[in-house]
Amino acid sequence: MHKKLTITIDERVYQGLHHVIGRGNISRFIESLVRPHVMRKDLEAAYRQMAADETREAEALEFAEAVIQDIKDETR
Repeated sequence: MHKKLTITIDERVYQGLHHVIGRGNISRFIESLVRPHVMRKDLEAAYRQMAADETREAEALEFAEAVIQDIKDETR
């Protein structure tokens, strides 16, 4: 379900939105910017999904261990 929202913005920002984003895409653009700041559960679900990907996690661990080894081998 979508809700209509009325906001007030500077006229130059308004014109820029129309020029750069396009008249029919402004709502989608603003929602994509705002969503990560207000939908924390989606972020948590995404992290859980990433953690469940065993191949990705193995590659991330391998990378992290290689970086740690590189740092350990550096002289100070």
